[in-house]
Amino acid sequence: MKVIEAEDLSKNFRVKRKEKGMRGSIRSIFHPQTEEICAVDSVSFGVEEGEILAFIGPNGAGKSTTIKMLTGILYPDSGHVEVLGIDPVRKRRQLAYQIGTVFGQKEQLWTHLTPYDNFRFFGAIYDLDNDAAESRIAELAEIFELGAFINTPVRNLSLGQRIRCEIVASLIHRPKVLFLDEPTIGLDPVVKENIRVLIKQMNRELHTTIFLTSHDIGDIEKLCKRIVIVNAGQIVLDDSMEHLKYHYLNKKIVEVKLQEEALWPPMEGITILKKKGGNIKFEVDTAILKINDVLRGINAEHIQDINISNIPLENIIMEIYRTEGRADRL
Repeated sequence: MKVIEAEDLSKNFRVKRKEKGMRGSIRSIFHPQTEEICAVDSVSFGVEEGEILAFIGPNGAGKSTTIKMLTGILYPDSGHVEVLGIDPVRKRRQLAYQIGTVFGQKEQLWTHLTPYDNFRFFGAIYDLDNDAAESRIAELAEIFELGAFINTPVRNLSLGQRIRCEIVASLIHRPKVLFLDEPTIGLDPVVKENIRVLIKQMNRELHTTIFLTSHDIGDIEKLCKRIVIVNAGQIVLDDSMEHLKYHYLNKKIVEVKLQEEALWPPMEGITILKKKGGNIKFEVDTAILKINDVLRGINAEHIQDINISNIPLENIIMEIYRTEGRADRL
């Protein structure tokens, strides 16, 4: 059963055109020039009940505009969308009782109140009676382990604690679909992993369908089985995470700082990206060579520092464009 259905969604914005030079600046004040930007261009996709879908792309790809159309904040210029069988354009208030939203860069909690007081406030907004609100808060506080700080003002919480409370606030009314926009942004690796565990637990135990956007490949890799990639307002790829991993996530970036400059013999599966003195940055194709085998070839006594990271999301998208023969859309 599909809980989200989008068909040929499009959205354009009219924005001011920047003009260079002083004359252009003065003219733009009294006679501003505008141009039309296509933010979303004929996007179609569906999301199954209970699915965790990654909806990703670079900045300006159209992700946030799409989410705003799905939640009824923006009206599409053309196309059709239904969430839980509800048209967000015509019945936004009705839909609000069925969905939740968490934006990692925007707070919805009152910072001078405690999480508990915030939860009671959101319960009242969604017309929960006292007993229902208390029961729901207790249930979510246990799942998300909020006991130690549920009565501490939000302004005194760590970023990781605040994000957990933001998610709980969005779940008070038992939404069937949760929109998560960059939920782990700015968090350290340990806290990120904790949030990911909680998201998976929420999906498993509460049967919540999750629509996730993130620039963090780790979020996508560990949470999602399906991924939709958008760029320039269009869908680049709609495929399984397993397929994406096999074809596009098999490369790692390794940065090594050695005590002294060392010779680096040519090796299949390794591409040197930068080398200066004892600092070496290279790409490893893990389909050819395992990271452990690479590290064994480095004398541990000479290593001062080492960092292993994923290929940037933008690079993956460009690679998909090339392999899918869609570079002409850029």
